[in-house]
Amino acid sequence: MPLTTLLRNLGKMTANSVLGPGSSEVSLVCEKLCDEQLLQKACIHPLHVLIALETYKTGHALRGKLKWHPDEEILKALDTAFYKTFKTVEPTGKRLLLAVDVSASMNQRVLGSTLSASTVAAAMCMVAARTEPDPCVVAFSHGMQPCAVTADMTLPQVVSALNQIPAGGTDCALPMLWAQRTGTAADVFVVFTGSEACAGGVRPAVALRDYRQKMDIPAKLIVCGMTSNGFTVADPDDRGMLDMCGFDAAALDVMRNFTLGVI
Repeated sequence: MPLTTLLRNLGKMTANSVLGPGSSEVSLVCEKLCDEQLLQKACIHPLHVLIALETYKTGHALRGKLKWHPDEEILKALDTAFYKTFKTVEPTGKRLLLAVDVSASMNQRVLGSTLSASTVAAAMCMVAARTEPDPCVVAFSHGMQPCAVTADMTLPQVVSALNQIPAGGTDCALPMLWAQRTGTAADVFVVFTGSEACAGGVRPAVALRDYRQKMDIPAKLIVCGMTSNGFTVADPDDRGMLDMCGFDAAALDVMRNFTLGVI
């Protein structure tokens, strides 16, 4: 069974007693999940594993009535696989500025997922910290604050670091305004927020255009509204701006291709 299929069906196979506690089948599954060569060959992204881990941990399907008792060995193997898959991510080579909303909306679940918006944002910050040459991570609500995310931090440590920053109203223009004020060079701004947020006096699209002009950088903007059913932050007439609603594994390819100018 291919690894991507295996990750999707761990709960179902446990519910159907294919993966029984202490069985040889469980040992085989754990061995595959922890095999770096298999993970790299299958191009498994850390988010793929994180979604599988959190779904399996809940003990029930997101849709339908399927239930199971999570196997501890499989949970440990998934946690190990999560950290091993960072080696499979190819860097974009771009100067990334990741801005994470720390308002209360980030505690909600991502649309169609078992993950909270704050967990997804933390995982994406980890990906940048472990793969890109010099990413910048900041947190924002009604103000801005740099957040030190290093390559040796675990997911709980990153989530904790973000949670320690005071929450408030959300202004998605702040990352561009802050970068312009501090002279921070960025090729791509990636804003992770719960939903539409233009609480300030400057719209994000205007803030980006001002940043481009002052810094002489054709910077791009990706706004991920992970708990929103629909919003408009980016300028639809600007090919350097992208709005995304919700977040799943497919969003990774869209973000990467947009960053690299493929789309």
